Amino acid sequence: MAQDTEFGTENPALPPRANPDLLGHEAAERELAGLWRAGRLPHAILLAGPRGIGKATLAFRFARFLLAQGKREGDGDGGLFAAAEGEAGLAIDPDSGVFRRVAGGAHADLLTVERAWDTRRKRLRGEIVVDDTREVAAFFRLTAAEEGWRVVILDGAEEMNRNAANAVLKILEEPPDHALLLLVSHSPGRLLPTIRSRCRRLVLRPLPLPLTVALLRRYRPLLDETEARALAALSGGSIGRALELADAGGLGLYRGLLELLAEAPTIDLGRLHGLTDRLARNDAEDAYRASGELLSLLLARLAAAAARGPGPAEEIVAGETAVIQRLAGCADAQSWAALHAATDRGFATARELNLDRKQTMLGAFFAIAEAAR
Repeated sequence: MAQDTEFGTENPALPPRANPDLLGHEAAERELAGLWRAGRLPHAILLAGPRGIGKATLAFRFARFLLAQGKREGDGDGGLFAAAEGEAGLAIDPDSGVFRRVAGGAHADLLTVERAWDTRRKRLRGEIVVDDTREVAAFFRLTAAEEGWRVVILDGAEEMNRNAANAVLKILEEPPDHALLLLVSHSPGRLLPTIRSRCRRLVLRPLPLPLTVALLRRYRPLLDETEARALAALSGGSIGRALELADAGGLGLYRGLLELLAEAPTIDLGRLHGLTDRLARNDAEDAYRASGELLSLLLARLAAAAARGPGPAEEIVAGETAVIQRLAGCADAQSWAALHAATDRGFATARELNLDRKQTMLGAFFAIAEAAR
């Protein structure tokens, strides 16, 4: 069982299983609460949306709410069942026993499945394997320890390999009673269509820019307003990604990418190799990941600019517009969009197969240079 990977939107210092707060997803919370109150809760729910916006936090919030219903009358758990009838949504008392057991990973009726730790390579596995998902079937065969719901949270569901996905599909084809599977995914298109079709899908939207900025200023108070707005824009409304970018020096990385591509197809090879050497170091994994995401964002903005044609676009950092407009004129929107998709696939494959980071980054830059010829 791996560590929780996604930030909550209110208190990102806490992992999702221990985070009592959530902002920006009130509509999704109301929908889940409404399904429960109407007695129409499905056996599987797919929580989809960009990475780092609070999907896992919402999953644990709903799991705690359901598990709190297991003891109903005089359970001494702070009146948790009353939350289903009031206006508190899915929130339960952080001092309650249910909340503490979920936060500590000790609730007998909750199972979390994520990418496991690879002891040989000393890092998270690149995928969720079949042994992980077989555990779900065994868990669902058990009787609920607290006479209520059994809940499984499958975080990063798109990371299941084929065998793992087929094992989950078998469960969905014959779902047990009083059991709920919550699949959390920022790339639901990678799931088997047969899995998607058997889930109630709930799409969480990126956070509004002002909320992302406010949360950034709260949790990184040394950032000024301009820096926070730029990071929020680069994150695409993901507070988790914005915080990662802030910690990885994302603004500096993005400016560096723009400078390297300012004269493309000509690229200063000395500077490029210097950058890729730094990103390939063992202690630079966060900066490498951030650089890959920023390069993807830049290509998306290039494709949009090529489709839009000459015209104003909101500039994230100084000098960005000039670089994007010049490159956008070198190829059509379809070509830039295709390169954007190919670059994303290349980084994903490199991550899954543990390929050389320097060569992956060099390949992306050379492909951009070639497209600009």
